[in-house]
Amino acid sequence: MNRFRGKPRRAPDAPAAIGQRIELTLERLTHDGRGIGRWQGRTVFAEGGLPGEKVDTRVLRARSKLIETRVERVLEASPERLPPPCPHFALCGGCSLQHMPRQTQLEIKQQALAQQLQHFAGLQPMRWMPALTGPDYGYRQRTRLSMRWDRQAQRLVVGYRQRASSELVEVAECPVLVPVLDRVLQELPGLLQQLDGRAGLGHIELIAGEHPSMVVRHLQPLSPADHQRLHELAARHGLVCRLQPEAAGPAQALSAEAPEPAYRLADQDLTFSFAAGDFTQVNAALNQQMVNQALAWLAPQPGERVLDLFCGVGNFALPMAQAGALVTGIEGSADMVARAADNARINNLAGVHFYQADLSKPEAIKWVNDDYQAALLDPPRDGAAELVTLLAHRKLQRILYVSCNPATLARDAGILAESGYRLAQAGVMDMFPQTAHVEAMALFVSGEDRT
Repeated sequence: MNRFRGKPRRAPDAPAAIGQRIELTLERLTHDGRGIGRWQGRTVFAEGGLPGEKVDTRVLRARSKLIETRVERVLEASPERLPPPCPHFALCGGCSLQHMPRQTQLEIKQQALAQQLQHFAGLQPMRWMPALTGPDYGYRQRTRLSMRWDRQAQRLVVGYRQRASSELVEVAECPVLVPVLDRVLQELPGLLQQLDGRAGLGHIELIAGEHPSMVVRHLQPLSPADHQRLHELAARHGLVCRLQPEAAGPAQALSAEAPEPAYRLADQDLTFSFAAGDFTQVNAALNQQMVNQALAWLAPQPGERVLDLFCGVGNFALPMAQAGALVTGIEGSADMVARAADNARINNLAGVHFYQADLSKPEAIKWVNDDYQAALLDPPRDGAAELVTLLAHRKLQRILYVSCNPATLARDAGILAESGYRLAQAGVMDMFPQTAHVEAMALFVSGEDRT
């Protein structure tokens, strides 16, 4: 879809009009991988550009001193530029860094973490640790496909959100998916067009792992023939088909006694069962490395009392309990707490207990006492300012912070630093190659702990 049909629109105080073409030479990269250049004395961000390139760009947004653009044509290419392997790269809102080498991607992510720690907290770690890395492509274990019924064309549009748009880009392949899911994706749009109930589909989630699944959210009933078509597609690829009617609770498998989705941590010989709506890490190779690093950095000792906050289905809690620590896991979802407890039982781990609490509310976390020696927290993107304040007051010896947002990690690091904690070490984890997402891990130690 062309978002710039018609005459370019200029806001009264803007230096450029939306949709206007700007030619410029790029000097460096932003922390999210956009090129930076200058035009008529203003700073211009160019999505899809590399340093040293001369590019023709189109304006997406314009303010008085800053213009955001997208590269339409590369006039003089950088020798670093790579041909994106995905045919949907130009439109899809997912993997925006496929045009740059992996090492460059890692460098901007490491710089982003360092800059945020310095900007928000005036900190740098005592030790910068090497980045955790895995496969460039074929790593993603989960994906959600959006659906839109085009009434005029009487057809179903299946795909991902376009970049900076609510429109969908139709996809027939996705190179960051693990092979089994990519093969399903290649066949899925054609089959969905054949369904009697195609106009009432919501979204479809594909899940790999130990018991791969295809979860179909539908807003109107599906016919028995539709059930059969979906079941046969899933079975051809070794997946279980699960249906989830609107507001009808958990997804139900079409095949009898189908096991729930699961994943393994092979290094610990642990298996984790989860439901379709539960949060789990989508990069299995990086998740294993992340757990191993967390164990090495936090170093939970036999008999030591450890908190695992935002524990999910037990991804960190179970390995720490296996190492001999006495672990208390806290999670906001009661259903996930129940599954974490089941996972501990299935893996024969008795030294771990799970509780439900809203960790964003101070009154829900005041029960944390001085009996704990260490804590691990893996909060959502908005971080955990009130929680780290409480942990700091309790004088835990070691706090390991796993972050999906370097800005809130840096903010919370400042809170810990003001309370006497030292940032012992930090590093990025490239959980989402080809994207600008920055995942990081940071270890804080109390002033009394000289380890």
